[in-house]
Amino acid sequence: MQLAYTILYVQDVPATLVFYQKAFGFKQKMLHESNDYGELDTGQTTLSFSSLSLMKELGKNPSSPQKEHPCFEVAFTTDNVPEAFDRALKSGAVSVQEPTEMPWGQTTAYVSDLNGFLVEICTPIIM
Repeated sequence: MQLAYTILYVQDVPATLVFYQKAFGFKQKMLHESNDYGELDTGQTTLSFSSLSLMKELGKNPSSPQKEHPCFEVAFTTDNVPEAFDRALKSGAVSVQEPTEMPWGQTTAYVSDLNGFLVEICTPIIM
């Protein structure tokens, strides 16, 4: 078994794709003609977005993220966390934690995307 993709439920799929392209430099892999589903090319695992309205139509009952109480995060690695953090902020992300050197040697920063999802920007963990 292999992790293929992660799907985040959002109000506006096209706007979310544009945000992630600007904020993090990902390329759009696809956007369904309905605008209810789209994917980004993020490497081996695809980051996908589905509209809240589509999920409701399919009988799911998704909730929106709560900025004050995140239940998960999406993490992106980079060699230059401060630069990536600044780019994300200039693209509309909200700062949660400025770049910080962690005791184990990793640099991490956190932002909230336009939907309220927590996004970690970090250097790779070197073992």
